[in-house]
Amino acid sequence: MDVQTAVSVSMLAVARARASAAFKEIRHRGDIDPLEGVLEACEVPPEAWRALVAGARERAVRALDQAGSARAEPIAIFDPRYPPLLSCISDPPPVLWVRGDAERLASVAVAIVGSRAATPYALEVAERLGEELGAREVAVVSGLARGVDSAAHRGCLAGGGTTLAILGSGVDRVYPSEHEELAVNIASKGVVASELGPGAAPLPEHFPLRNRIISGISLAVVVVEASEKSGSLITARCALEQGRDVMAVPGSILSGRNRGSHSLLKDGAKVVETADDILEELGWPLAPPRGGVEHKSLISDPLLAAMAPGEVYRLEELMALSGVAGHRLLPRLTELELKGLVAGMGSGRYARVVRPKH
Repeated sequence: MDVQTAVSVSMLAVARARASAAFKEIRHRGDIDPLEGVLEACEVPPEAWRALVAGARERAVRALDQAGSARAEPIAIFDPRYPPLLSCISDPPPVLWVRGDAERLASVAVAIVGSRAATPYALEVAERLGEELGAREVAVVSGLARGVDSAAHRGCLAGGGTTLAILGSGVDRVYPSEHEELAVNIASKGVVASELGPGAAPLPEHFPLRNRIISGISLAVVVVEASEKSGSLITARCALEQGRDVMAVPGSILSGRNRGSHSLLKDGAKVVETADDILEELGWPLAPPRGGVEHKSLISDPLLAAMAPGEVYRLEELMALSGVAGHRLLPRLTELELKGLVAGMGSGRYARVVRPKH
């Protein structure tokens, strides 16, 4: 994030927090117009109120018209369908614009976030976790971004669950545009939501602010593959400030892709390998998923854990990485190859399969 964007985000965050606090305080009062009360709390001179209120009402009418065209609706903070967890944070959005079933906003939910330029391993993990949570009737929250976010959404849909996509743009301007079809699928079984009115562009300063909604609507945030400068760490920080649990999936130490995730783990974040790890940390009973299909941990096997998906390894490299002797390693590799988890690449080289066979 550049300096100008960071300053814009800070100014917007302060203004929104002040406006949200004012709205909470005055929405039950009958002696002042709510919009005027917010302007007063934000220290706007009274002589400017009339023009600002009139302008706000005009924009609201236009937004409502656009929302109708986009099959979206506004859910105000005093609406019974407004997510109860989100209403408890310090700066909840006064309104959420929603496509889909607004009743799903109150679902028990866990956020899965991570790298946009995700490795095959991270995509596999995010999709698997999303599927496992969906099968256990836990909603998955994410940001519809490329990489980990979209994989988590798709996994949850595959598991028959509810997924919530929180946008950094208007609900009628899906970003990235190639996820429009995914957004339609999410809205048919869950919710696409934003605090920004219809037509709002996906500006850089919008995304850090929407991250507080992703964490605020969830009981926990799971980070899958995050570098030291990843936006996912903003979501994790918001989660900690909001009193939510933060968890992370460990990854390879051979690149900088997981330094942010590993930093969270060093600071005490729960290690996540499966959905059961998430539920256990939250103190929930480990009920079997719908259909009784149980996934094994992705990284419980020491040999597979030593192999980054898609990378090719010589036999001696695998011996050094796994600590398994050669006479034991070859039979194990053959077993994993028969299961479709490892592929022989010739000349004594092996690679872990990106998408194992089920």
